[in-house]
Amino acid sequence: MSERDETSNPSGFPLDKEFLKSLKGRVLLTELVLCFVVFVCFAASISSYLAAPLLELIITIIFIILISSQYHLRLTALNWPCMDFLRCASAALIMFVVSAVAAARSSGYGGAITAAIFGFFLVGVFCYDAYTIYKTDIQGQKTEEGDGV
Repeated sequence: MSERDETSNPSGFPLDKEFLKSLKGRVLLTELVLCFVVFVCFAASISSYLAAPLLELIITIIFIILISSQYHLRLTALNWPCMDFLRCASAALIMFVVSAVAAARSSGYGGAITAAIFGFFLVGVFCYDAYTIYKTDIQGQKTEEGDGV
């Protein structure tokens, strides 16, 4: 790390603000906001569905921190595009099930219906993120490996 990098952020944890302005950064921030909204709506109405949005909120925060600080580049033993794809795909499946059950069982709970609606929006964002990861990173890795053989 250069001397300029260490003085710009004295905590030793540099954040890439340009990443947060990129498409991937905006998608991750949208996932974060929607997870928080779904969590708050479930907390206000049916607390038995809190675990899924809270878990996705925490995992999304971890991914934002790892990617925006570029710490994921130091952990080369992990396939980050694959991990991010699996995070999005599993989150979409989990949030779809939770939102569908909340919509079906929300007799008279306005917060649960709101959480289900935002949950379905969140599923769409997770699916879009998984699709873009697959198209840009995973499929790109396959073509690079095929060209070298």
